[in-house]
Amino acid sequence: MATAIITPRNDGPYHIKGDFKITTQGGKEIEVTKDEVWLCRCGHSHNKPFCDGSHKKAGFRSDLDEEPQEGQTPDASNQ
Repeated sequence: MATAIITPRNDGPYHIKGDFKITTQGGKEIEVTKDEVWLCRCGHSHNKPFCDGSHKKAGFRSDLDEEPQEGQTPDASNQ
């Protein structure tokens, strides 16, 4: 079975790497041509669902105490 790793970046987007599909809430598949994407968490991207770097200008801050290492799952106890 293929897998994908989802890593929230500190004060930034979700980094998705591996074998995955992205679908809208209505079930429509969004074409992805790479095995690695960054998805918006701040809500300010002009290219949703993908990150365009708008979080920097918007001053987005995440609740992550420390940026997880590649493939590491962040501690969910503070969520």
